[in-house]
Amino acid sequence: MAIKRIQPNGRPVFNLDGPEGNAFVLLGAAQTLCRELDLNRDDVFEELQAGDYLNLLTVFDRWFGDFVDLETSNEEYISALTGEVFA
Repeated sequence: MAIKRIQPNGRPVFNLDGPEGNAFVLLGAAQTLCRELDLNRDDVFEELQAGDYLNLLTVFDRWFGDFVDLETSNEEYISALTGEVFA
């Protein structure tokens, strides 16, 4: 078992490598965040659902990256979200 300290910023963390990275979990979180941030859900969801999983991640990060953290060891996801290129 591993235990991790809650991040000092107190923001929720979604581990994309585990069950929290499931598209349905992220869409549910997006729905909650839209309500909490008073965003138009239809506008956000149109973008979230306009493509594949990588699109979902990039749009989710663009809309909610200031409020939640995404973590992963998947180089493809990191590259899509940060532009970092792996050799």
